[in-house]
Amino acid sequence: MNQLSQETSPYLLQHAQNPVHWKAWNSDTLATAKNQNKLIIVSIGYSACHWCHVMEHETFEDDEAAQTMNQHFINIKVDREERPDIDAVYMKAVQIMTGRGGWPLNAVCLPDGRPVWGGTYFKKEDWIETLEQLQKLFENNPEKMIEYAEKLHKGIESLNILGTEPSDDFDHDILDQLLEKWSKSFDHDFGGMARAPKFMMPSNYKFLLRYGHQTKNKELLDFVHLTLTKMAFGGLFDTVDGGFSRYSVDLKWHVPHFEKMLYDNGQLVSLYADAYKLTKNPLYKEVIEKTLTFVSKELSNNQGGFYSALDADSLTEKQHLEEGAFYVWTKKELQTLLKDDFNLFSEVFNINDFGYWEEGNYVLIQKVALEVIAFQNNVDLDYLQEKKKSWEQLLYNEREKRSKPRLDDKCLTSWNALMLKGFVDAYKALQDEKYLKTALQNADFITQHLWTAEGNLLRNFKDGKSTINAYLEDYALLIDAFIALYEVTLDEKWLFNAKQLTDYCFEHFYDEQKRFFAFTSDLDEALISKHYETEDNVIPASNSVMAENLFVLSIYFGNTYYEEVVQEMLRNIIPNIDYPSAFSNWMNVFLNFSEQNKELAVLGVDAQKFCNEINKGYHPNIILAGAEKESVLPFLKDRFIEDKTLFYLCQNRVCQLPTEDFQSVVSKIK
Repeated sequence: MNQLSQETSPYLLQHAQNPVHWKAWNSDTLATAKNQNKLIIVSIGYSACHWCHVMEHETFEDDEAAQTMNQHFINIKVDREERPDIDAVYMKAVQIMTGRGGWPLNAVCLPDGRPVWGGTYFKKEDWIETLEQLQKLFENNPEKMIEYAEKLHKGIESLNILGTEPSDDFDHDILDQLLEKWSKSFDHDFGGMARAPKFMMPSNYKFLLRYGHQTKNKELLDFVHLTLTKMAFGGLFDTVDGGFSRYSVDLKWHVPHFEKMLYDNGQLVSLYADAYKLTKNPLYKEVIEKTLTFVSKELSNNQGGFYSALDADSLTEKQHLEEGAFYVWTKKELQTLLKDDFNLFSEVFNINDFGYWEEGNYVLIQKVALEVIAFQNNVDLDYLQEKKKSWEQLLYNEREKRSKPRLDDKCLTSWNALMLKGFVDAYKALQDEKYLKTALQNADFITQHLWTAEGNLLRNFKDGKSTINAYLEDYALLIDAFIALYEVTLDEKWLFNAKQLTDYCFEHFYDEQKRFFAFTSDLDEALISKHYETEDNVIPASNSVMAENLFVLSIYFGNTYYEEVVQEMLRNIIPNIDYPSAFSNWMNVFLNFSEQNKELAVLGVDAQKFCNEINKGYHPNIILAGAEKESVLPFLKDRFIEDKTLFYLCQNRVCQLPTEDFQSVVSKIK
């Protein structure tokens, strides 16, 4: 056992028996490197990462590679999910050096932590040869290494120069221009972007759905619908047991990278809930229900928390770890299981060239809607739908006999917040009480286990222990989730919790000079470079989520400072957007400053009932508040009248005369 045996991270524990003398990232390890004047290897990954497992097996379990690493280097393993701050800094370095990034992420650094070389996956021979060359250079010509490290460090720092040309122009025409540029990348056959691998990028489609709806752009709405339909059809979505994998390796959403991540599934439930509210498409409802059943069954602890991930790899009958082994089927297996139904099943799930993967294996994928297949086969649609359900149950029962993928059972605050919001959004769309109950249980879990008496959040809960001072991502996404909880419960404690966390962020994360929030609290030890997360990725940038939160809270609390900060952030970001898909959540925030954005206050004994009705509809341009009694919330204060339910429709905090006519309000907000 090396020192990682003392850690709780499932990823670090996977490496605890490597012959490499791995250490965790901490002040003692960093001090050792300086005191011994040794180069540092920083190797970053996560437990569900397939290529991390491959490099571990080929290289880090190998005695020859371990000997080279142990003799000359201080070897540090980092779980990128626990320490996204470290990952962000060294990812920037590797992207500067190589033009690309990914995991496993490997960097060699000077004893002070500044990187001098890096990349992603390496074969054992290349890894050993490179390490030996770097060690010789460090021994014989350290000045050359230091000179390179200084240049690279300047490059990393330069990436923190944000919004060099701020603009006061809040003209929404810029969104049309950005969309025109962006749409050239659309895949009009299978949805998503016309490239592989294909990531879902939920914040992209959240914005495109809203923008298409608010501008009445049918072509754009059709594209979003195509994307969501094809993602639901594809092998990317596990039709047997629910849940999405991390991405598709091909253009048609067919063969996934099979790990299932909590953060993807939380956001995709929210996205499909929005789309369902707009379209009432039963396929979207099926996706929501299956995904939440999967999360409740496979990714939930008994305290209300959500686990992080299921691995891509699982054991085969021959006890070998293989990617996707749990999920794929051979034709012979399916014929044996389905008997007389096999031919019809094959039409639905493409047990043919379209659905074939490799080595005799098929990944289930639909190509056309069930209505089409029912018509072509002259069978009743209801009959085919029931058949599909029975087939999926049959395959589920068979699949449960297989060795399951490994579970990453840590609970991360930000990912839990995304899933919490997913349950809230599903409740809004479907009005199923069990989803609200689960959301409230998770909110209680977070407040009890991950929010300290000192006011700060902790990032990680594992084996009954909460650790690691939280990052901006954790605060931003939890504030967003608390706001969503308020919208469905009208319990103002969630808003006051959100405001308390927001004010903590201003105290410990906000940079007055940069006009953005740093990723890391000022209470934490500084890394070699400060990180400001501004580009939306598979999870939206923590700064864009904070901007969205501040806009909403500025209305609820009448806080003009919050709104000024949002506008300052947008002035820095919007004019500097060069790649729209990396700023889609910022564009969504920008839409809040359009003439279409309104606020609705509902006060009276039936406030909850009417708010539920509003929540069932798709109204992304409406900020909703309500109370069944007198409220202390500034936006609602002094508006309650006994024995009446009043509706106040407002814009920029200026309200029309209250009305008791709900239908007239609905027609206005539509």
